[in-house]
Amino acid sequence: MAGGSVMLPGGTMHPSQILQLVLDLGGTFVFAISGGMAAVKYRLDLFGVLVLSFAAGNAGGITRDLLIGAVPPAAIADWKYLAVSVLAGLITYFWYPITDRFRNDVLWFDAVGLAFFAVAGSEKALVYGLNPIMAALLGMLTGIGGGMLRDVLVREIPVVLRADLYALAALAGAAVVVIGHVLHAPPVVPTVIGGVLCFALRFMAIRHGWHLPTARLPQDQRPTPGSRRGNGKT
Repeated sequence: MAGGSVMLPGGTMHPSQILQLVLDLGGTFVFAISGGMAAVKYRLDLFGVLVLSFAAGNAGGITRDLLIGAVPPAAIADWKYLAVSVLAGLITYFWYPITDRFRNDVLWFDAVGLAFFAVAGSEKALVYGLNPIMAALLGMLTGIGGGMLRDVLVREIPVVLRADLYALAALAGAAVVVIGHVLHAPPVVPTVIGGVLCFALRFMAIRHGWHLPTARLPQDQRPTPGSRRGNGKT
């Protein structure tokens, strides 16, 4: 596996490496789908769709690998990441009417990708010897990186900077993985629990409008109905 991981004798991957790869590729795929859907929504051409798919699917993982010294980053060293990103982009481009039925403004795909990457990021950070607190923070960064770059490339305010549970959900999922590591639990158990918790928090935030408090503006500075409210749309 790319990024400096160690194989067992005979070239066999350790179970934790298999789990890491599955989480990474799963997160790459769903984030790449969200990137492709955003690209189609803004009427980018096929090349633009593929670029945005790769950027959204791999930005968080590349940032994580660079920060922990896993170089070259897995997304660059392993062809599977590019293949998964391109596949997601092509699916979105050619079958957009189908994927659009499930998009809900790409929030659901984004929520799944967030959960995958949050737990995968913290798990890999722990493998590379980071202390638990920094591993949880790096898991959060891994989760939010792809969505941030996707939104910036289409000139939207990144979701993580808006008033809803996004980074906090990623941090909660990553924290579960870290706590499981400290308690010496089998890696799969906290990974599953952390991923479900992260997705559940995003699900409730999307469905019920849960959000963090924002600063109160004077009456004359508050946006009027129909004006731009920081959601990247006019």
